[in-house]
Amino acid sequence: MTIPWGYLGLAFVLSLSVSALGFKRVYYFISLCYAGTLAAQGVLIWLTHQDTLAGGPWLLTLLLIAYGVRLGLFLWRRQRNPAYAKELAAVEQRTAPIRNEQKAAIWLGVGVLYTLLAWPVWLVASAQEQGQATTSVFFGVLVMIAGLGIESVADWQKSSFKAAQPSRYCDIGLYQIVRFPNYFGEMVFWFGVWLAGISAYETVLVWILATTALVYVLLLMVGAARSLEAKQDERYGADPRYQDFVKAVPVLFPRLPVYTLRGIKIPIR
Repeated sequence: MTIPWGYLGLAFVLSLSVSALGFKRVYYFISLCYAGTLAAQGVLIWLTHQDTLAGGPWLLTLLLIAYGVRLGLFLWRRQRNPAYAKELAAVEQRTAPIRNEQKAAIWLGVGVLYTLLAWPVWLVASAQEQGQATTSVFFGVLVMIAGLGIESVADWQKSSFKAAQPSRYCDIGLYQIVRFPNYFGEMVFWFGVWLAGISAYETVLVWILATTALVYVLLLMVGAARSLEAKQDERYGADPRYQDFVKAVPVLFPRLPVYTLRGIKIPIR
């Protein structure tokens, strides 16, 4: 198989273009730009391979688009929710001192990350275009569907719960199984994307690029869960019911008896 390096460059340009929205508000780099870039890459993959895209690779591309669109709509609605205004104002205040050169560094960084996260999908589409078998796609798609489902349900459950009880921690549905199911679902989804592309990883460099992106995003999710855990401890720590909750429900992975991430040091951010 010929590695589609030209498509990688095209995807990077697209990622930078969509992520430029982050210069308006820094937190967009890791929220709306993240969702928008993934959806845009999925559309571009479909446009550049529409004559050959079919079966598993077609579904893989559709799932990437669906992931970006769903997340983007969720983030947009949350941003416009008056109940989220206080937290949004705090984010604005924290990011206000960031200088333009720092924004540029973030922009380039997320451009690389978002390009590499979708790289397995590009590889699979190109492999099918060149007549190569893509047997790993079936397994990856199943994992992606599970991850997308978990994250979607978790976001819906928490949004509904917070609308009714804004001052209480969410402990219903999936949150009775793991305290941060939305982050867990996101990790499952990206593992599925990586798994789907295995049949097309034909060089050491391709393996390194795809795996580096996966490991990076998994570490980001652990770091995000750790930060949210600290916020929740500060907000609800005096509530005995919350203390019982965090001692009984695993923090990030179902059935894994790890109940806090406070002692974990994440070398990236």
